[in-house]
Amino acid sequence: MPAIQPLSPMLGARVEGIDLSTPLDDSDFEVVESALHDHGFVVLPRQTLTPARFVDFSRRWGRPEPHVIDRFHHPADPNILILSNVHRDGQPIGLVDAGTYFHTDYSYLPIPARCTILYAIQMPASNSGTTFANQRRAYEDLSESMRARIDGLVVRHHYGNRDDLDEQSRTVASVLTESEKKKVDWVRHPLVRRHPHTGVPCLYAVSGSSFEIEGMEPDEGRALLDELKAHSTAPRYCVSNPYGIGDVIVWDNVQLLHRAPLTNLADARTMWRITVKDAGPTL
Repeated sequence: MPAIQPLSPMLGARVEGIDLSTPLDDSDFEVVESALHDHGFVVLPRQTLTPARFVDFSRRWGRPEPHVIDRFHHPADPNILILSNVHRDGQPIGLVDAGTYFHTDYSYLPIPARCTILYAIQMPASNSGTTFANQRRAYEDLSESMRARIDGLVVRHHYGNRDDLDEQSRTVASVLTESEKKKVDWVRHPLVRRHPHTGVPCLYAVSGSSFEIEGMEPDEGRALLDELKAHSTAPRYCVSNPYGIGDVIVWDNVQLLHRAPLTNLADARTMWRITVKDAGPTL
């Protein structure tokens, strides 16, 4: 029976007793899935995975979808995106700076992400890990008047980081090629989402791809999004998780924002990533 060890009162749990190199039986998966919904992210340590086994595990959560950036898909399976600052023959083997600002994965798509799964292959000595922000708790702590104001609002999203659009910056959204830019367009999501598996309301993607609120002037909508971002990413809602080699981590994109570390480019870091889609549109 897997053992669940909470990592903090705010977020995160470590799941011991799981070996993903063999198919996960239904009872063990139910334990892991319940832990994800309860704790926001789960860490399954000391795994040894082939690309095929990694993809098989991801399919337990739903339908994986290859990232819009197709230059760094794993040669064994395009559902795996390689994240790496390692260079070979002068070229990066993976996406170097990915999501170094608070965001929610695939919130720029009509059907966004249910969860994201990372597998740590090579970790730097200065491993600060991913930082997660609890959007369920942040919503709960809003005043009644603010909750009444924002419930029912619809936000327009697009690929990008609304706080940094400079393509020369390391904190811009990973830069797309011209052909990749043609794959994305404006989409709509609720500002407050009820979690599709638990029914609990959460602030949704108030940082990152959210640019405008329908029915508001652009400056007014941006100001409200910025206010909610400042509230929901305050230190009291955040937990950083360092990685060990072999760790597999799964996080819930509905109830969390997350931010990757800005790594030292001389300190090697390589991870595999799979993003699993929600069952359907948010509206």
